[in-house]
Amino acid sequence: MAKRDYYEILGVSKGSSAEEIKKAYRKVAMQYHPDRNPGDKAAEEKFKEAAEAYEILSDADKRAQYDRFGHAGVSGAGRGFGGGQNMDDIFSQFGDIFGEDIFGSFFGGQQRGGGGQRRARGTRGSNLRVKLKLNFEEIAKGVTKNIKVKKYVGCTTCNGSGAKDKNSVQNCGTCGGSGQVRKVTSTFLGQMQTVTTCPTCNGEGTTITSKCGNCKGEGRVYGEETVTIDIPAGVQEGMQLNISGRGNAGERGGPAGDLVILIEEEPHKELVREGLNVAYELHISFTDAAFGASVEVPTIDGRAKIKIPAGTQSGKVFRLKGKGFPAVQSYEKGDQLVQVNVWTPQTLSNEEKHILEKLSDSPNFKPNPEKGQKSFFDKMREMFS
Repeated sequence: MAKRDYYEILGVSKGSSAEEIKKAYRKVAMQYHPDRNPGDKAAEEKFKEAAEAYEILSDADKRAQYDRFGHAGVSGAGRGFGGGQNMDDIFSQFGDIFGEDIFGSFFGGQQRGGGGQRRARGTRGSNLRVKLKLNFEEIAKGVTKNIKVKKYVGCTTCNGSGAKDKNSVQNCGTCGGSGQVRKVTSTFLGQMQTVTTCPTCNGEGTTITSKCGNCKGEGRVYGEETVTIDIPAGVQEGMQLNISGRGNAGERGGPAGDLVILIEEEPHKELVREGLNVAYELHISFTDAAFGASVEVPTIDGRAKIKIPAGTQSGKVFRLKGKGFPAVQSYEKGDQLVQVNVWTPQTLSNEEKHILEKLSDSPNFKPNPEKGQKSFFDKMREMFS
C-alpha cells in the first residue's frame, strides 16, 4: 500500500512553518492517542503514521529531501513507526513537544510501559556528512556501496554506559531515577500536574560515580565503521540521502545521529548529463554524411548502433529512446541525444584539393537549406526540452 503524503497526514500545507507543523502534529497525536482510543488499532496506526510524518517534517534536512524527491528521498531516514515499532519509542522521542508530559495531565497522570515518559539515556550523537562519488552506470542502475566512516562508536568496554562497572551507576538523588521532577499547581480549573526534566541528571535518571577508563565516561570512542548504503537509481549531483542512526554514537548510550550521504557524479569521458537525458556529440566525415553510414555511439550501459541517412546535415540530432537516466520517484526515463557534427578536413593534399575544386562548382555542393528547416537555436531548445 502506497504511503500517504506526510503533509496530508498532519493536515498542513507544504509551505507551513516548523511551529505550524509542530502544532499540527500535537493536535493529530492527541486525537489518536492510545489512551483516548483504547483497543482501537486504526487509531493506533494513525498515531504511528503521524509520528513518522513529524519525524521527517520536523528535521530541516529530511524535509528538504522529502520536498524534492518524495518518499524515495527519505528512504531509510524514518524509523517507520507504522511498521511495528514500540509505542514507547514514539513517546521517548516526541513526548517533550506536548508541554512537559501533558499526556499525563489529560489522562490522569498515567505512566506508559511502567516507566513513565523518562527521557532516553545520554545525549544524542551528531549527524555526519559523507560525500559519495558515483559513475554514470551506478547512477543509472542503482548500486549498493560499502563505505568506511570514521566516527564516534559505542565503547565496548562499558557497553556505552560510561561507567567503570554496574556498581558505578546509581539512581539520581533528585528525581529518584525517573529523570523527571513533578510539580502540582493550582488553576481556576483545578490542580494541574506538570513534569520537567530533572536538572541534576538531565533526564537520564542515573549518575555515574566512577567513569570507564577507556572512554572517560562518555560511553563512546573515536573509531571506524563500515556502512552499507543502498543507492536508488536516478540520483543526481547534490542530492542527499539520510540514513537514520548511522552517524556519531551518542554519549552514555544516547541515540546515534544520522549519516547524510551527499551524492557526487563522476564526469563521463564522452557523455554529458542533462537532467534525465544524456547528450553525446558525434563527429562524422563528410563522405559518411553524404553517403550515409552505420556508426556506434557510447551509451550509459555499453554501445549502440545508429544509422546515419545519406545527406545528413551538421547539427542533426538523433534521439535514442530510453537510453537516459531513470527518475527517482517514477517510471519515467530519459533519452540519449546524439548531435551530429560533420568534420571538415583541416589539411588537404594537392590531389584532394584538386578533387574538391572540381566538385565546388557542382550544383549539389551549393548550400540549399530546405524551407521550414529548424534553426540551430530551435534544435538546441528541442535537444534539452
